[in-house]
Amino acid sequence: MKFSVFKNTVLLFVLVLISCGNVRKTEEGRTKTEVDILKKVKIDTNVVVGANQVELYLPLLRGKRVGIVANQTSVIKKPMKNIKAIFTDYVPNKNLKINANIFVHLIDSLVVLNIDVKTVFAPEHGFRGTADAGEVVKDGIDTKTGIPIISLYGKNKKPSKEQLEDLDVVVFDIQDVGARFYTYISSLHYVMEACAEQNIPLIVLDRPNPNGHYIDGPILEPEHQSFVGMHPVPVVHGMSIGEYAQMINGEKWLDNGVQCDLTVVRVKNYNHNLSYSLPIKPSPNLPNDKAINLYPSLCFFEGTNVSAGRGTEMQFQIFGSPFLNSKLFDFQFTPQPNDGAKYPKHREKLCFGKDLRQLEDLGSLNLRWLIEAYRSTNNTSEYFNNFFVKLAGTKKLQKQIEEGLSEEEIKVTWKAGLEAFKEKREKYLLYP
Repeated sequence: MKFSVFKNTVLLFVLVLISCGNVRKTEEGRTKTEVDILKKVKIDTNVVVGANQVELYLPLLRGKRVGIVANQTSVIKKPMKNIKAIFTDYVPNKNLKINANIFVHLIDSLVVLNIDVKTVFAPEHGFRGTADAGEVVKDGIDTKTGIPIISLYGKNKKPSKEQLEDLDVVVFDIQDVGARFYTYISSLHYVMEACAEQNIPLIVLDRPNPNGHYIDGPILEPEHQSFVGMHPVPVVHGMSIGEYAQMINGEKWLDNGVQCDLTVVRVKNYNHNLSYSLPIKPSPNLPNDKAINLYPSLCFFEGTNVSAGRGTEMQFQIFGSPFLNSKLFDFQFTPQPNDGAKYPKHREKLCFGKDLRQLEDLGSLNLRWLIEAYRSTNNTSEYFNNFFVKLAGTKKLQKQIEEGLSEEEIKVTWKAGLEAFKEKREKYLLYP
């Protein structure tokens, strides 16, 4: 079933609009397993995220000095009739129609409720979510509330003892997309570790995983651990960020086996087969549902000389390179600097590739594009770069592609690892 169209539904107005199993192929090229997965996917508009269940976590914050790990996705949906002030932080969809709801940032809401928010911790892309991937995010002050912002991306990935010393509790509320190399789960790891070491409770306000309907990819090998892959999980893990936090704790992946005093505020009316359309893009280069669905498959191109669309308005919905055969890859684009990609790969160079925007949604990783591009490039020796192994979490995938293995042959080698992971995962699930 096709996922619901991305809803960049944000602020609305009062008078003014504000700123691996059976691999038999179907006719469409899907495996039977993928078709079965997608048939289970249902759309549900009654999902209530953890942040919206204020009554469950507000008592845990009253009278406490609070730190919050947040970005632009940390919002609460409220009926407009209950809002006394219009918050102007979000850019509305240009096609937006009148709506009865408004999104308010978690921090703005807590300040109005007289919660003593002392510090904001910002992950990759920054507090407002505008920094490039890999760009160093600096400390600062939130101009709206005056609350200090401490960056958790760059040299300081883990809150220090000094940064936590005046806090009684930390809240983590960030929308994840369910891919191992999406670094918000790495920030979660370091926040949990720091809180455990300082005996500070952590509250995770859970949110659905838009790629929670399948599990796929190679398991990360310990020798390839990095900030884009810290744990022995597959590329697509099929867990909410609250479930993932429980696995980090339960598997004792924190330094010295410490465990965090963890509370997860669950999502209401959610299960892993529900389609969830994000109200706000989770990072600058994931602008819609299609990009989020394709991201786990197309992010492998970040470790090659092929662009995944950064520097266009079609990020992670297209791929291409000046080095691909223009007769086989007839879609063309030219990357230019833009928000979230100040220095895009192949800047101002004509790229030949494929447009995937009309493709039906995926229920498994697609390696065919990666293999096809490798076989079609005019210089295979320069196709992969050093980042590819970090993304894959293993050297085996690159070697398998170079040796000419098909997607089906590669995926067979993942089967044992995926089965072991699924068994481990069951212990930490909060949702069916």
